[in-house]
Amino acid sequence: MAMTSRKFKTPYEYFSSLAGEKKTLLQELRSIISKAAPEAEEIISYNMPAYRYHGMLVYFMAHKTHIGFYPGNRAVNEIFKDELKTYKTSKGTIQFPLDKPLPKRLITKIVKFRLNENLDKSKFKRK
Repeated sequence: MAMTSRKFKTPYEYFSSLAGEKKTLLQELRSIISKAAPEAEEIISYNMPAYRYHGMLVYFMAHKTHIGFYPGNRAVNEIFKDELKTYKTSKGTIQFPLDKPLPKRLITKIVKFRLNENLDKSKFKRK
C-alpha cells in the first residue's frame, strides 16, 4: 500500500515527502543502490523511486511498517532465495523492517546481479 495518493514527478519530490526513520532508511537504500550501480539513472516509475540501467533495475518505497524493495522475481525467488529467508518476501518483493538495519551487502549483491542481468539481456537484444 502506498503512503500517499500524491503523484511524484521526481525522486527529489518523493524524498521530500518523507520524514524520520523512513526517510533515513530510504536515503541509505538509495545510497547503497547508487554505489552498486553508479551509471544507473534514478527516476520515478509507478510513483516510486526506481533505477534504470539498460532497462528497469530496481524500485523501492516506504510503507507503514517496512521499506519495500523490488528487484524482480528471479532475484527474490531464485537467486537470493536462501539469503532472504529472514525477510518477508513475495513475487519480486522484499520487505525490510523499519526497526532493523538494512542488509547492505545483500542489497549490493542483488543490485549488481540485476545490473548484469540487464546487461546480458541488452547484449542479446542487439544481436
